[in-house]
Amino acid sequence: MSGSIGRFFVDYRFGFCYYYFMKRIDLQNVVWKEGKYYVAQCLNVDVSSFGRTKQSALKNLEEALALYFEDADMISLSKIEQPEIVRRELQYA
Repeated sequence: MSGSIGRFFVDYRFGFCYYYFMKRIDLQNVVWKEGKYYVAQCLNVDVSSFGRTKQSALKNLEEALALYFEDADMISLSKIEQPEIVRRELQYA
């Protein structure tokens, strides 16, 4: 069982009560369609996920990011400013 109390998160596991200070991070994500699935990728860290809809891809990305930050000792985020899609043509043999 778990729940939030103000700015803290309480998690009851294995008969113990854990208190976590919840941190908020502003992340920039991009979503695109690839075949019959949507891919969602976080631009700040190397984490991505997919789903059959944009909403499910973003929900799956949110879960993947929660797991990523749960295990991260030191959070190092890349600051992304004004991302844009730039097309380039590549010739190859």
